[in-house]
Amino acid sequence: MTNFKTFLMGGAAAVAFLCSCGGGQVNTDPELTVSGLNPAAFDTLINEAPVKLYTLKNANGMEVCITNYGGRVVSLVVPDKDGKPTDVVLGYDNIHEYADTENTPSDYGSSVGRYANRIADAKFTLNGEEYNLTANDGPNCLHGGGATGWMNKVYTAEQIGDSILKLTIVAEDGENGFPGTVTATTTYTVTSDNTLDMVWEATTDKETIINQTNHNYYNLNGDFNKVGTDMELWINADNFTPSNELYIPTGEIKPVADTPFDFTTPHAIADAIGADFDQIQNARGGIDHNFCLNTYKDGKGDDTTPCASLYSKKTGIYMEMFTNEPGVQCYTGNFQGVDGELEIAHKGGKYPQYVSVCLESQKYPNSPNNPEWVQPTLKPGEKYYSHAAYKFSIK
Repeated sequence: MTNFKTFLMGGAAAVAFLCSCGGGQVNTDPELTVSGLNPAAFDTLINEAPVKLYTLKNANGMEVCITNYGGRVVSLVVPDKDGKPTDVVLGYDNIHEYADTENTPSDYGSSVGRYANRIADAKFTLNGEEYNLTANDGPNCLHGGGATGWMNKVYTAEQIGDSILKLTIVAEDGENGFPGTVTATTTYTVTSDNTLDMVWEATTDKETIINQTNHNYYNLNGDFNKVGTDMELWINADNFTPSNELYIPTGEIKPVADTPFDFTTPHAIADAIGADFDQIQNARGGIDHNFCLNTYKDGKGDDTTPCASLYSKKTGIYMEMFTNEPGVQCYTGNFQGVDGELEIAHKGGKYPQYVSVCLESQKYPNSPNNPEWVQPTLKPGEKYYSHAAYKFSIK
């Protein structure tokens, strides 16, 4: 198999890298997306599998661009209060930056699997058998193995009309230590009411664990070169799971009341940044925690009721989140723009710390090692189903 590193080149060779696979010529007159992306900059082969940029849209000015490399949302454009098309997710302008996991590692926009978030000490026990996973975050396993996880693999893509993209991946038994051969799909749909709808489904031939999510980094201000802490956040959660210094939940569930994590009424994210609170200080001065959603009751999540929202006074853009999952991980970009990490941005800019907010639907982090929590197990004959939707409007 050809490794993608053979494609990572500089100078004139880098120009060749961004050529279309078909004709081998640089597209000098590209049909750019509304977000300004050149689809030819995503057209290549990675490990002999074709990669390209897919565009979903509706009649109301919403456009979502997705690459089947990692199932990543590259751009998401919605109209602002003045009708101006505004890109509200962070990402890169070409496939080179996404695939160069050594120099520009990121999970921007990815469809994360097999297990989103962290598993402590990169191990868990299932049916009496201990499984040792790839440790890629200190001693822990993060996002299914990071550089060797699903976010850095090529999905098979099927576009259905202008508004639906179905992505499929097959993960072999033992991949990164996880049991079972899993066939998983991510289906992105742009609806007529400016919603990006996401459905994850999976089957397995052996009992395993699965916890898929999307990792969009949202900045509704539309200016990726400035911090986004003035955005107003609301999370429909009375409780959260505290974490240790390695971002692993302690196993406790605590109330958000009288803490910087109380977003049960909307207010600026800046109110929490840098707060004198051990959970904030452990997370580089920001939030990187799981919130226990009030919309999940009696073993079932209500994905018709908003579980979170984000709002920009600058653009008037308002985003509501819905999910059937019990938790949402809120991450405020604490690692961005720090020590030279993740500085490359759309159109040559640089992402500062706290520029964005991630709201990731999920089972709680490290759930396999906390049996009292909702478990992510999947057995043969069952179908995994997870749903999240992000609806955009003007407020």
